[in-house]
Amino acid sequence: MALVKVYSTPTCPYCVRAKEYLKQKNIEFENIDVSNDQKAVEEMVNMTGQMGVPVIVIDGTPVVGFNKAKIDSLLNIH
Repeated sequence: MALVKVYSTPTCPYCVRAKEYLKQKNIEFENIDVSNDQKAVEEMVNMTGQMGVPVIVIDGTPVVGFNKAKIDSLLNIH
């Protein structure tokens, strides 16, 4: 099983969609709310160079935004 983290905020519609998509696919993930965690923001920016959410990290590979094709590819979802 892949190690999945989702850096998100509660008000971001793409974050909500991304988390719902992972739940539909029965993918367990750790949700990291960057709206109130400065350390998590720094982690995310250091990894991607960007402030935008969601950032979905799958086995160490970051996906910026809700990119279904890339998520499916990294998780081997067909």
